[in-house]
Amino acid sequence: MLATSKKMQVPYINLGLQNIALKDQLISEFWKVMESGQFILGEALTNFEKTFAAIAQTKYALGMANGTDALFLSLKALGIKEGDEVITAPNSFLASASAIALIGGKPVFADVQDDFNLDPAKVEKAITPKTKAIIAVHLTGRPAPMDELLAIAKKHNIHLIEDCAQAIGAEYKGKRVGSFGITGCFSLHPLKNLAASGDGGVITTNDEKVYNYLLKARNHGLKNRDECEFWSYNSRLDNLHAALLNVKLPHLDKWTERRRKIAQLYYEKLNGLKITVPHDKPYEKGVYHTFIIQTGRRNELKEYLATQGIDTKIHYPVPIHLQEAAKYLGYKKGDFPVTEKQAETILSLPVYPELTDEQVNYVADCIVEFYKKHS
Repeated sequence: MLATSKKMQVPYINLGLQNIALKDQLISEFWKVMESGQFILGEALTNFEKTFAAIAQTKYALGMANGTDALFLSLKALGIKEGDEVITAPNSFLASASAIALIGGKPVFADVQDDFNLDPAKVEKAITPKTKAIIAVHLTGRPAPMDELLAIAKKHNIHLIEDCAQAIGAEYKGKRVGSFGITGCFSLHPLKNLAASGDGGVITTNDEKVYNYLLKARNHGLKNRDECEFWSYNSRLDNLHAALLNVKLPHLDKWTERRRKIAQLYYEKLNGLKITVPHDKPYEKGVYHTFIIQTGRRNELKEYLATQGIDTKIHYPVPIHLQEAAKYLGYKKGDFPVTEKQAETILSLPVYPELTDEQVNYVADCIVEFYKKHS
């Protein structure tokens, strides 16, 4: 234990704290919906979508059942079909690739850069005549290199979809993620920066044709109550979820700034150690859904921090191309060396807004102490 610090417990996440702080408002909105009996495609959802579009700086936003459906239906809206190839990153959560596979397409991977985001040079090399789209993942809440990826998409006449599951509010050269591609796909999973009380997702777009298609595609393909234009899926964000999210939306900027402050505290204390510490580039504004350091002593450090009461996670220990589900794609170990090296060295530190400075400093001090012992 640190000689200068009292041992404390620092959980990786504490979802209840945010809801406790908003308890009265959440209860009030819950009962408004319950009393109205308006549970599907109601006023609360319409209001949520309007506000969300403003946050993402897009014309349209559509509430979806979850972030995976947002990716899947985006691909469907673009006509991606069996045999089509879609390029994405192998270090993301598996939904980025599974959405491609589930629509009948072929996930094609390209390696990433030091910030965990797609390497444009590797994307360019992965393009074939069968390539129809790129899914750029803004992993950890830091924006992918959009200028380069957009240029590649334009050059090859293919679509660019943004996987913004971890990145609501993140900015690239002053512009919000979710506003660059043909669609932006967000998750509202309880662990995300804007958290529903269960599963939820959003698609953003500036394309009216895509928007009008998705309005029907998320609702069985219904043109109206009585007429079905095409067979489709049931992927609507519940009105109750939207009502509770409307309570949280006004606090999002404050929560984002707190995450950024925590990230800065970590950076100031940990930069200079024998680890890689994330830090914004001059033209980006990260929202730090996760704060991931890289260290060759990852497993030892993780174990040490656990003895000090600090919970950490690994996002993600097994790259997608090495998952059992991806075997049929023919990839093998060594195909994506940056991704694979990162998978062995990454460690996620606690970074939620309700953490106190005392807790953040304690985590950082424990890491410093570990490296003093192992210098």
